[in-house]
Amino acid sequence: MGPRQLTIRSTLGALAIAAAALAQPQTGGEIVYKVTISAPEHHVADIDVTFPNVTGTLQARMSRSSPGRYAVHEFAKNVFDVHAFDGRGRELKISRPNPYEWDVAGHDGTVRVAYRIYGDLVDGTYLGIDTSHAHMNMPATFMWARGLDDRPARFTFTPPQGSNWKVATQLYPTGDPWTFTAPNLQYMMDSPTELSAYAVRQFTVKNPDGKTFRIRMAVHAEASDQDLDFYAAGVEKIVKEAGAVYGEFPEYEPNGTYTFLADYLPWDGGDGMEHRNSTVVTGRGSVRGALGTASHEFFHCWNVERIRPQGLEPFNFEDANLTDSLWVAEGFTQYYGTLLMARAGLFTPKQAISSFGSLANAVVSEPGRGFNSPVGMSHMAPFVDAARSIDPTNFSNTFISYYTYGGAVALGLDLSLRDRSKGALTLDDFMRAMWRKYGKPGGPQPGLGAHPYSLADLHDTLAEVSGDRAFADDFFGRYMIGRDVVDYAHLLQRAGVLFRPHSRGRAWIGDVRGGMDGGTRISTLVAQGTPAFDAGLDQDDQITSLGGRTVTSWAQVQQILASHKPGDIVRVEFRRRTGATAGGTMTLKEDPSREAAFLEDAGGRPTAEQVAFRQAWLGSRAK
Repeated sequence: MGPRQLTIRSTLGALAIAAAALAQPQTGGEIVYKVTISAPEHHVADIDVTFPNVTGTLQARMSRSSPGRYAVHEFAKNVFDVHAFDGRGRELKISRPNPYEWDVAGHDGTVRVAYRIYGDLVDGTYLGIDTSHAHMNMPATFMWARGLDDRPARFTFTPPQGSNWKVATQLYPTGDPWTFTAPNLQYMMDSPTELSAYAVRQFTVKNPDGKTFRIRMAVHAEASDQDLDFYAAGVEKIVKEAGAVYGEFPEYEPNGTYTFLADYLPWDGGDGMEHRNSTVVTGRGSVRGALGTASHEFFHCWNVERIRPQGLEPFNFEDANLTDSLWVAEGFTQYYGTLLMARAGLFTPKQAISSFGSLANAVVSEPGRGFNSPVGMSHMAPFVDAARSIDPTNFSNTFISYYTYGGAVALGLDLSLRDRSKGALTLDDFMRAMWRKYGKPGGPQPGLGAHPYSLADLHDTLAEVSGDRAFADDFFGRYMIGRDVVDYAHLLQRAGVLFRPHSRGRAWIGDVRGGMDGGTRISTLVAQGTPAFDAGLDQDDQITSLGGRTVTSWAQVQQILASHKPGDIVRVEFRRRTGATAGGTMTLKEDPSREAAFLEDAGGRPTAEQVAFRQAWLGSRAK
């Protein structure tokens, strides 16, 4: 899959170069953006952008995708009142070859485009403006021009008159607190920006070579000083545990600073969005409850922002970005998000084990694994990653999130490495090797990577770290690109953890739910492989009789099931939404769902070896 994907992206690159031949800015020149928050009460900003040294037709674009997002988002929909001018101020005609592009010809080498944009969603993907702040995801806010990717850009922000706002961003600062720069388009688009009266907390971390970095939190929230201090203390613990995984922190741009752009207000959307030198974390609750999001997102500053899979480098802003490896980029990060919280003492060991059990249970018991491997789940991202679909899908049968599936693979690999090496090797060693080979070498410019990895690279790195090509071949082939599932019960037992049935001995027809009215109409898709599915039941069917008894409520269905045991055969009668009646028999099963629990919580007693294994796994690594 890796070589084929490279061929596709090379073809796309050639097409983009051909399309960009209309605007060839070989002489360079800084692109200048002026951003005025003109009507925050109406969620509107005025954007003025000047493109100098342009030859041919300028192709101004709004993005259709955004770093950290894998589906298409139509950011152009909120752009209005667009005008174009040449260097002398003469208004120019604009043509629209497609919904995302504004073409300008007949200029004098300079094109200035002025437009207004609406935004009222505070999360990691969109633009949110109100009287308290302007929260800007760059692809959702700014036009750019084909062929000018390597040009530097300058931004000058003008806040509402009388506001006490300031700017938080990973754009490069200048001597003017309202003016910032970006070295190229990729860096610009990966630098979200917050204008508000935010509060600041910060601390420093140090690499083994003595170099220090500043970790900054710019928090726009209804929060007390005590709340902010609690949040900052938790973030510091997380950051230090993440640094211990890799043995060092990346070279953050600019000036060795990484920023958490935190927005927690009653009208915000819940989100976490990674960027190269910052992260956007948002939600409607208190910042005190936001540390789990911070843990996941900070781990991304290595994994995906620098250890970057093929398909995401360079990022294509004109279409969805397809990669084979979101199960690593997102899934391994999902696993570490929980692990770091445990190592930092912010999750109890029991909370962490419960979370890991949920990951394992999904790939063991959900039907999606029968249709796709982790790689195949990654390919589904353009359809599920904050992507809205009008028509119904069958995803509850065919899809397991690459966050979940990849997290389960990470759990299995970590425990497998620990098990076979008696604790000498762990997933931390694998991540450090990936960092040294594919992340740390960096790229030709800030914001660009030089060594995106392939599936073959993952395979080879596992062989190198484990020191056993046969093990790597087996694990990679069966669990990473295949659809087998590791023996979690055996692996978790080493830590004194049981991976046990969730509802042992209970009769089960599937995770079938009734309607909100308590009736017997099925409100969800029926999973393949369940007794209900095999009997012909599906969404919108209404059960009228079960086990020879008439039923009119879901409570009656549950009472009848409680009177049976797995293996019993019962008759079911039901009515289709079309009005047709049908029936069949069901052989009841035991619910295949599993949960992870400490041995001592089930009345057992872990051995000293199990306790030591558990501590080595979940205990702190930070010095």
